[in-house]
Amino acid sequence: MISNELGFYVKDNIVQYIVNGLPAYAHSKGDHSSFRFITSNFIDLGLCTQAQVQRAFHVSITNVSRAYKLFKEKGSEGFFGADKRHGNAHKILGERKERIQKKLNEGKSISGIAREEGIAEGGIRYHIKQGSLKKTSTRSNQL
Repeated sequence: MISNELGFYVKDNIVQYIVNGLPAYAHSKGDHSSFRFITSNFIDLGLCTQAQVQRAFHVSITNVSRAYKLFKEKGSEGFFGADKRHGNAHKILGERKERIQKKLNEGKSISGIAREEGIAEGGIRYHIKQGSLKKTSTRSNQL
């Protein structure tokens, strides 16, 4: 039992939630997004508290709180929605991307640019590999 009204059991790697003796939700044992969504929904409905979820499933109260906050802010979209970045590193967009391209055109090193911009070299290298940033070699232009 999670609370007086809410319980769960696991059978064949399926977690089944019971509300007042009736099945309410089910998900596979390894489906963490569904677990976070369902337990946050139960908390929101007043069927249990965050502490009861933490005790019943032996998970961190911080993780339960974080999931509940996400549920309140974004609903199911927060757990199952698509990533809105579409393959862009969140730190390399807009004006920053233009500045980085200008520095690459000037022949500055990737590590130097990353240090100046306060981002990881890997982010710049990723954009170069994807073709959204172009690395020009000043040495070949001088020869």
